[in-house]
Amino acid sequence: MALIVQKYGGTSVANTERVQAVAQRVLKYKKEGHDVVVVLSAPAGMTDDLIGRAKAISKNPKSRELDMLLGTGEQISIALLAMALDEVGQPAISFTAPQVGIKTTLQHTKAKITSISTEKMEENLKEGKVVIVAGFQGINENQDITTLGRGGSDLTAVALGVALKADEVEIYTDVDGVYTADPRICKNAKKMKEISYDEMLELASSGAKVLHNRSVEVAFKYNTPIHLRSSFSDVEGTIVKGECENMEKTVIRGVSHSVKESKITIEGVPDNPGIAAKVFKELANNNINVDIVIQGGGADNLNSISFTVKDEDFASAKAITEKLALELGAKKVITNPNVAMVSVVGVGIKSNPGVAADVFESLANAGVNIDMISSSEIKISCIIAEEDLNKAVNALHTAFIED
Repeated sequence: MALIVQKYGGTSVANTERVQAVAQRVLKYKKEGHDVVVVLSAPAGMTDDLIGRAKAISKNPKSRELDMLLGTGEQISIALLAMALDEVGQPAISFTAPQVGIKTTLQHTKAKITSISTEKMEENLKEGKVVIVAGFQGINENQDITTLGRGGSDLTAVALGVALKADEVEIYTDVDGVYTADPRICKNAKKMKEISYDEMLELASSGAKVLHNRSVEVAFKYNTPIHLRSSFSDVEGTIVKGECENMEKTVIRGVSHSVKESKITIEGVPDNPGIAAKVFKELANNNINVDIVIQGGGADNLNSISFTVKDEDFASAKAITEKLALELGAKKVITNPNVAMVSVVGVGIKSNPGVAADVFESLANAGVNIDMISSSEIKISCIIAEEDLNKAVNALHTAFIED
């Protein structure tokens, strides 16, 4: 008998029939003798709907109240699944994250988990119940509801797996594994049988939507394998784990992309020590993550600083940057919300010279202009025009994976 944590995404619980299908899958595991903890997202589209309602009332709703609103979606899912399981004779109990003691940091909309109490979950598992937990949410020391950011239910599932010492963590979505590129853009994308934590983390952080990057970080830290599967079939998915076979023989494992990128440039910044630190410290203090950064020199002892942020942070980052530009005596701030990021990922990059040159050449041959570049040991990312994204993904996939 094993303890299994399963997470089902929004499409898996989008309507009554799908909730009942999830109940049947969970029941199958119980009949095989396993203990099961289920983590659920809000029904598909509900989080966006709630955000839309909030924005219709306030252009900039307070983050505390936004968390109070967004946390309700998952409660619908967990209650319905508990009812569905009871209906087929399987005892089940649903809990919000605060009820089971998922404690987080103070910040709203992007809180981090600090601790998890397992006592209540373990008591109910011993009684033979399926324990169903709301993903995406927690509670801070002020007893306020917090949320973990987009895709936070993945993080909830992996964190519960670690806390409960689960034998397996399964993430069920509307895709049946991790592909070498987004199949909706690249028709020749291939499903991977396995992928390393390092590579999955880079893919997730650069736009691949199959797993929340913070969930991969936690899995990596505690060496907790993740089985990514489809909730609509029984086929094997992709295992995310430590080292994989023939890792370095495959130079590039995948091509990822993100369209939710915006570029901000501060022009005419005085070339003085501490300027960049002040800019990025202020952004960090406002919980804004910066992705790619470029600083360039100019005439008259003036520099330019360019960086990218996610679209959701663009308005706040723009306001902060414009205020700082005035304080620093910069000439102007230029913004471009119509950019995208395309990346190639693979541990073989670090041992194969010339990969970067091949990336740039492939994009050039496809007529794609590169605006910004960032690289690490196992990833090369380029900021490009949003309109060029599809041909960039296909060009890189053809060059590195189909050859």
